Amino acid sequence: MNIQPRAMKIGILFICVIILGGILLMFKGNDALAQAIRKKDGILTAEQVKVSFDSVSGRLISENVKEAQEVKKGDILMQLDSTDTDLSIQKTQAQIAQLDAQIRSMNGTIRIGYSQTDTQQEQSYRGINAQRAAVTSAEATLRNAQIDYNRKSALLSQGAISRQDMDDSQKALEVAQAALEQQKQALSKLLGGAQDNGNTDSLQLPEIEEARQTNANKNNDVDALIAQKKQLETTLQELYVQKDRLTLRAPEDGKVLKIIAKQGEMITANTPVILLESKRYYYDIYVSEKQAAQLHEGEKLTGTSVATGNPVRGTIRLITQAPEFANLKMTREKGQADLSAFQIRIYTDPGQDIMPGLTIEVKNDAFSKG
Repeated sequence: MNIQPRAMKIGILFICVIILGGILLMFKGNDALAQAIRKKDGILTAEQVKVSFDSVSGRLISENVKEAQEVKKGDILMQLDSTDTDLSIQKTQAQIAQLDAQIRSMNGTIRIGYSQTDTQQEQSYRGINAQRAAVTSAEATLRNAQIDYNRKSALLSQGAISRQDMDDSQKALEVAQAALEQQKQALSKLLGGAQDNGNTDSLQLPEIEEARQTNANKNNDVDALIAQKKQLETTLQELYVQKDRLTLRAPEDGKVLKIIAKQGEMITANTPVILLESKRYYYDIYVSEKQAAQLHEGEKLTGTSVATGNPVRGTIRLITQAPEFANLKMTREKGQADLSAFQIRIYTDPGQDIMPGLTIEVKNDAFSKG
């Protein structure tokens, strides 16, 4: 028997049957594209979240959850070693405390300096006023001595007084002149080069102004210390944020699907260490181009659980042309059709009695608006 040609004929016949079956399915609209568009159901899927340490690295020192464990938002999942961060926080706190002490000390010195300057000014003003009075008194003494000298000079020319009396009067005049000059020099010394306008309160005494400028310079030093303190306080806040990030917390309610990192491992920042199944559920359906035109993102859509028959409320979050069905052209008995399917992703509303894995069907009347 010639078995090989017979087997080849059977194989060719089998291939032809498959091809003809596919063509018949296409003619009847039972190809994958038409099935997906007509059926409009999807599997309920829980969105998965890859959880990682935000912007921090380090050694993993504790795992606080197990796989399949339910967690609430904010629950502690893992912890990185915080030893280095704690030391940096303590060091920065000590630097801030030291600056606080310096600022308090310098402010105290400045207050004392201003108080001493005010006291010195008051004393200087009193001394100047007293010295002005001394100058005025010396001027009066000089005027009297000059009058006495002039009178005795006239009497001497008349022979009414002796030469000794005249010499005494001249000597008194010279003493008065010297005394006035001495008092003026003393006043000038107290003024320290300031222009005496007669109004003590408006005097700008160089010694006092210099003391005030010294205090002002110390204020600048305090401002510099305060600026350093603010920088350290900013650094401290950053360290607190860094320390908080060393504790990994659940970003939302969910279930731990997989623990990727193990205790003792070095963890790199932003590298997933836990896979979390969230409570955010969605399903995808595929619709025709005409049906897609009647739907809008943000629009409410109600499907039905195939298992329970209960309605499943949700919101359309995505409408996009499905790449796996894009622009498939075929020839059918009724002519050439250009079919495009659109992927519709619906996120279900929270609080419904549903779970991942359910089949959700959307009935045709959901697309028959208007």
